[in-house]
Amino acid sequence: MTTETAPTTSTAIVVDTGTDQLLAERDGHVLTLTLNRPERLNAISGPMMSNLARLLKEANRDPEVRAVILTGSGRGFCAGLDLVDSGPGARANAEPQVQQLFGTDDSPPVALWRMDKPVICALNGAAAGYGMDLALLCDMRIAGESGRMACVTAKRNLLPESGGTWLLPRLIGWGKAAELFFRGKVIGAEECKELGIVNEVVPDDELMATARQWAAEIAANAPMAVQATKRMMRQGVDETYETTVDHLLVHLRVLFGMEDFKEGVAAFMEQREPEFTGR
Repeated sequence: MTTETAPTTSTAIVVDTGTDQLLAERDGHVLTLTLNRPERLNAISGPMMSNLARLLKEANRDPEVRAVILTGSGRGFCAGLDLVDSGPGARANAEPQVQQLFGTDDSPPVALWRMDKPVICALNGAAAGYGMDLALLCDMRIAGESGRMACVTAKRNLLPESGGTWLLPRLIGWGKAAELFFRGKVIGAEECKELGIVNEVVPDDELMATARQWAAEIAANAPMAVQATKRMMRQGVDETYETTVDHLLVHLRVLFGMEDFKEGVAAFMEQREPEFTGR
């Protein structure tokens, strides 16, 4: 990960993100990433986009990180791409650029999709457009009571360009996803839970504490087992059952040979909590 400095009033260590529009801190094995443009409801700017992708990829490689929380500062999670900075007016005044094929390797949505580390979205307000796609790409979503999903791209002559059309039908079914997208619906936290879009709804002032509790529970488990399980869930979306079982057994042989497997068995036999090291 990046260079870190320890604040004097917290056990968490601050991570240099490269921009004040994105905050990061690691507490134990949990990394919290906070979108930090509250005056723009955390609309995604260029610096936010590139640094968020970088930090996600670094977290995925860092053995000290076992779980990630993604949230926003202020009263919104993420209002989507910054249409002022990237809209037609901005492009009209921009310098001409050399054309090249479009790539997604350095984009936050692709980084989120490829991550083996579990990611929890702490939905602290509205998630719209690109922001909704980011929330859906997290493995779990905990919403504060003011959290909501805004499926409003059709009202802007846009579409969910970062995977929402792939993700939402798989979460809630084709018909309901079509209703939300085509009608441009905004749905609150409780309806999101009823539909299965969010896992839990809590009071706003309990949101981060709940997200940290879930992340700590994840981080207490054997990290390679958690990551292998997530990878198999992700790959299983496009695999046959038999192919998935074959891949599962390959991973299982590796897990059997790890010290963490011995620790897990010993802790069970001794009726104590295991202490996993990732080895």
